[in-house]
Amino acid sequence: MKEIEMTGFGAKNVTFDEAAESYIKHGGEARYLPKIRAHIGDRLLIEIPPAAIREMAMELYPHAMPSTRNRQAVTPASAVMFHAHDMGWAPPLRIRKFKAPRSTKHSPVNAAWLTAFLAQSDADRLYHLSALVIFMNHTAARVSEAIELTGEWVDFRTRTATLVRTKTDRMAKRVLTDELVFRLHNLGLREGERVFRYTNRASVNERIRAVCRRARIDFRPTHSVGRHSFATNAMNLGLGIKTAMEAGGWRSSKVFLETYTHSENAGRIVAERFNLQRYGGM
Repeated sequence: MKEIEMTGFGAKNVTFDEAAESYIKHGGEARYLPKIRAHIGDRLLIEIPPAAIREMAMELYPHAMPSTRNRQAVTPASAVMFHAHDMGWAPPLRIRKFKAPRSTKHSPVNAAWLTAFLAQSDADRLYHLSALVIFMNHTAARVSEAIELTGEWVDFRTRTATLVRTKTDRMAKRVLTDELVFRLHNLGLREGERVFRYTNRASVNERIRAVCRRARIDFRPTHSVGRHSFATNAMNLGLGIKTAMEAGGWRSSKVFLETYTHSENAGRIVAERFNLQRYGGM
């Protein structure tokens, strides 16, 4: 990189584009940065006020929802600016996000929904789909992680499944509940073959939608069925935040609490676990 010329307020000759390049080289997410870099990349860091980031978001996404502007513009631009501050190139910058109503897109599913879905899915002989839905619901696995799971990574002796984490490229173990052990064992797993047979997450949601229609229940996408439901169930069952986060593979408590938990019984500690949740009353 070129020689940095410093002032009392940071580097006077480092642009946003150069900071973004450094951010990516240090492991930062590059997905939404190309449009941002094209828009403000040539501006010097010390000449970018918080308002400029918000204006950039509105210009890039004039008809988008506030949540979209935050996700695709404000958050990634803020990450670059924070990185620049860490490098000593810019003063700390506090960028306000656009006020967005809490999304109900990924409302968690309850036990009644899950029971109705599985009854219909099993009646349709979609046993791999039933197992996949339970797997996501009981382990917080993303659908992209679940459909990549192959037979050799399921260990019935230790009652675990090992996932390749799509967002971090790390391996992560998930402990299997009684129902998962039963369902996975009945699928007849084979080394090198996908456990759930699906190769595309879009097709999983399409199949879930069709089953929901036949069962006459509201459609819930895989993220609702999986991570949102896992987080909410874990908290409603009285599990500690740290325990729930570690079990589901979350790193940020802020993301976990603000995005994934939808507790309806905050403060009530429940002794049952997932197995008892579904079958304790039978």
